Amino acid sequence: MNPGPLADIAAQLMAGDKGLLAIDESNGTCNRRFAALGIVQSEENRRRWRELIVTTPDLGQSISGVILYDETLHQATADGRLFVDLLAEAGILVGIKVDTGANPLAGFPGETITEGLDGLRERLHGYAGKGARFAKWRAVFNAEDGTPSAACIDTNAQALGRYAALCQEVGLVPVIEPELLMAGDHDIEYCAKLSQMILETVFSQLSAQRVLLEGMILKPNMVLAGSDCVDQATLQRIVDATATCLLRAVPAAVPGIAFLSGGQSPELASARLNAMNARSQRRLPWPLAFSYARAIQQPALALWAGEDGNFGLAQQALVHRARCNRAARRGEYVASTDLPS
Repeated sequence: MNPGPLADIAAQLMAGDKGLLAIDESNGTCNRRFAALGIVQSEENRRRWRELIVTTPDLGQSISGVILYDETLHQATADGRLFVDLLAEAGILVGIKVDTGANPLAGFPGETITEGLDGLRERLHGYAGKGARFAKWRAVFNAEDGTPSAACIDTNAQALGRYAALCQEVGLVPVIEPELLMAGDHDIEYCAKLSQMILETVFSQLSAQRVLLEGMILKPNMVLAGSDCVDQATLQRIVDATATCLLRAVPAAVPGIAFLSGGQSPELASARLNAMNARSQRRLPWPLAFSYARAIQQPALALWAGEDGNFGLAQQALVHRARCNRAARRGEYVASTDLPS
């Protein structure tokens, strides 16, 4: 393994004031979002929606990398241009979700293990051959009813470590995504405690499996109170709790942190990233970026609604949300008007 190219790709993903756009929803998840908006659920409509995204003018000004789903990696525009080629032409690095989803963890009711290691080496070679330069694996943890257990954390961290090592073996930068879900009534202090525990375990496994820290990206949750908690933390508490958690658990050698949106509204996801960059970036060793899915996509999807006549309007909404998060990376997002300054 040559560490130079991996570090270069990671640096490109975190460069300047850009971030990542995740359009790697499984077919089932994408279909559910279509259904909620009355859009016909079909492969062709999924292709049309993703064509809208990858052909959005000026997307590369705010987005350094796009994470695709397996189906999307092989798709093309109506006139035959491959999505991966269009992204490359826009200066956007191509990523790919490589886990096969979370399934029940045997012996631990209510907990899950993310699967997909079987045959992963061969799949990674294939993805790299089709133009992918980085990959993503998501591990999911609940914060309810005494979860996550130590076994759940350990098992998922081991899988993340194995995935990351296999990625680097074939020259792909692994995006490590350990997500503590927002669902529940836990307070921000409990989220901080669990998030730190999860991250410490993940980095222990990455070290044990000889993963090059300079050639990876961390995609964590922000430290937030549960969505049902009556005590929703202020922006300053979120900034302080998240920064403290990361400083305690994440090695300085990691080239960047790209937060997931995790069910936050588009405006809140931008405002919280902005606050972290405006108030704490100078005391942190890593750039703080974004790797958002719904927080960038959802307004555009609602405007498009499956209608060709709404194509341009939806693209405007997509690039606007990307620009909002670009401004948030600089600490210049204007929440009162939701316009990047």
